Amino acid sequence: MRERLQHEAERLILLDRVPLRPEAENEDVHTVDLRDAVAVERALSGADSVLHLGGVPDEAPLGVLLEANVLGTHNVLEAARRTEIGRVVVASSNRVTGFYPAAHLTGPREAVRPDGLYGVSKAAVEALGQLYADKFGLSVICLRIGSFEQVPTELRHLATWLSPHDAVGYFRAALTAPPSTRFATAYAVSANTRRFWRLPDREVLDYTPVDDAELHAGTIPGADLPADPTAPQAGAYASPEFTLEHLHR
Repeated sequence: MRERLQHEAERLILLDRVPLRPEAENEDVHTVDLRDAVAVERALSGADSVLHLGGVPDEAPLGVLLEANVLGTHNVLEAARRTEIGRVVVASSNRVTGFYPAAHLTGPREAVRPDGLYGVSKAAVEALGQLYADKFGLSVICLRIGSFEQVPTELRHLATWLSPHDAVGYFRAALTAPPSTRFATAYAVSANTRRFWRLPDREVLDYTPVDDAELHAGTIPGADLPADPTAPQAGAYASPEFTLEHLHR
């Protein structure tokens, strides 16, 4: 997204907790921890919209996830409210519905069924986005991102893959959606033949994915075997062992 937006944005503000170097004349870089509300607001001042991709991206102790993902997102949304930024696009995750069975084509308006503590944190992030849309009129779009990989490399990816090309398409569509879109949640997934999730309605997100993981099925062991329709969409992420190691006794 950084490479694409360099050519599309008049000014590109980049935040990370590790130092960045400008790569183009229109880039403005800041070393910021999202837990620092004052620094976040200062860095985002003057922005028109925000693509929020920061946070802990996998299972971890709940306290770590709440601090990085939930508090960090709250600070971004609060900065947007205080500086009158029009649109915030939030990185949610398919893991908020990981316990739906593989045979169930899941839509974004169905009840959340997180597959772990990470999924719980992302469900809370979506709730924050809904709150800021309803209470303060901020325009928020939450993208439930699939398995972002250059190519699918495991069996689950045949359903969950999000190609780099389609990721850019989804993010751009969310950033440029009409201001009348007050709040929306959508799955960001490629046009996979075996996908678990409904593609977004065009009136919600004007992007149609083009890549299909099925083209790579021949390189993935087990792709020709029948799938268990009752197994959770999250696969191994839904196992007790995946979370138990992060629980304090």
